[in-house]
Amino acid sequence: MKELRYRISLILALLVLSVLQLLPKNVTQRVPDAQTGRMKDTAVRRVPISLGLDLQGGIHLALEIDQSKGPVADCADAIRRAETVVRRRVDEFGTTEPVVQVIGQCRLVVELAGEKDPARAKQIVQRSAFLEFRITDMKNLFRDALPAIDAGLRKAGVQGGRASTVSAVSQLFGRDSTKQGATDTAASANAPGALSALLFQGQMPGEFLVPVEQVPRAESLLVRPEVRAGLPRGVELRWGTEVESRGARPYRALYAVEDRPIITGDELTKASAKRDQLNNHSVVVFDLTRRGSRKFCDATGRHVRDYMAIMLDSRVQGQPPIINDQICGTGQIDLQNKPLTEAQDLALVLRAGALPAPLQIVEEQTIGPSLGQDSIHDGIRAGIVGVVLVILIMVVYYRLSGVLAVAALSLYVLLTLAGLSLFGFTLTLPGLAGFVLSIGIAVDANVLIFERIREEMQHGKTVRLAVDEGFKHAMSAIIDSNVATALTAFILYLVGTGPVQGFAITLIIGIAASMITAVYVVRTFFLVWIRRRPDMQTLSV
Repeated sequence: MKELRYRISLILALLVLSVLQLLPKNVTQRVPDAQTGRMKDTAVRRVPISLGLDLQGGIHLALEIDQSKGPVADCADAIRRAETVVRRRVDEFGTTEPVVQVIGQCRLVVELAGEKDPARAKQIVQRSAFLEFRITDMKNLFRDALPAIDAGLRKAGVQGGRASTVSAVSQLFGRDSTKQGATDTAASANAPGALSALLFQGQMPGEFLVPVEQVPRAESLLVRPEVRAGLPRGVELRWGTEVESRGARPYRALYAVEDRPIITGDELTKASAKRDQLNNHSVVVFDLTRRGSRKFCDATGRHVRDYMAIMLDSRVQGQPPIINDQICGTGQIDLQNKPLTEAQDLALVLRAGALPAPLQIVEEQTIGPSLGQDSIHDGIRAGIVGVVLVILIMVVYYRLSGVLAVAALSLYVLLTLAGLSLFGFTLTLPGLAGFVLSIGIAVDANVLIFERIREEMQHGKTVRLAVDEGFKHAMSAIIDSNVATALTAFILYLVGTGPVQGFAITLIIGIAASMITAVYVVRTFFLVWIRRRPDMQTLSV
């Protein structure tokens, strides 16, 4: 009697704990504030079972180190460091239950379930976010070196420009065509070189404008060895991100900057986005480390009235601002008329740090929320059909014993779902398949037990003795089959990815729950039945 009460109490405790674990809870989620753009913790009422990518939609990305711009010595180490940076980014991005894991040696898999803006998520994950502050070519060294560079290109067989480019300069700066006619005619006799013909002096030292249609040709010239050899020492060329319109023609900015940065993004401690109230521009405000603040303060103090290029991933952001005074401790990046969300994303990636090497997307899958809902409905429908068939077969064939097994299966379902919630595992569509399969394993254990009890009853044993012997003799077969299946699922979990892991973990938890229900719960039901009818001569098996 004491043992039976203990069994019943334990089963009730498992039932209560499982229900409590599955009740909706308030969870904290980091989301951007609509007004300030800063990330804040927000309490959300959520069911504690996380749904996978295939059940609620989202994006799946497989990324590898991009070695097209230069070889990476240790790909495995670079991808591990990239994993840390990407994980910080997606955590701040506000995605619930993101999956970020290294597969193999040089592949990073990112799964963002429930993400409604895949393009934005891809940009945040893939962006290198290497920030630099550099002084522009204030001495016009590159401009002075252009004739020698053109001469080198001419010697290599690269043809120069036409006199029409001079007219383009007139259009660019709005000069009177009639007054410039003589000048254009004179210049036609001495056409500029191949590179000079594409470059128009901008409004500040080190700034050049290239017609948008000529940008591909300019890029092809800039990578030539004659151009690289002709660049002045300490000067590099970097493209801007903005397209400017001068007259009726769009231009891309090209900047000559110093080759050594004042500081890099490694010196940042904080970054946040906001709207500048003065000009209504989107800006990113940042704080520097003590060391970075000292370096930035000294450098900007030496370069007052100079122009400073703010570079992100080797591209100049906007037009370089002039340094009006010494800057110490804090600063800001002006994104001009770009939306606040872009400033928020930039602040996010700056806080998370730069990637150790550029990443390229080699595999991409986007699943819409409607498709995820269809998967849920189809999975639930298939599960219900399978469970109903199992219930009918068990009740029809084993009668009252089958009813006891079905009652135990109800607790099995609660235990499996509670286990997924307790350990923070994500339920996927293959996981639903593993869940249904584990139901079959649980039923199989009951079948073994019932057949053993039937054999003992045929040998003339009493009901209580037949139940005890049936459970005892079936135990070895149940343990062997379940342990073998669990080990196989564990290997799948170790070597598999996403969907395979979802299937494996659900199967493992389901096997553990089936062992508890088949061996402990069903036996307790039998003992309660026998105690209520101690004079029972036969058993419905």
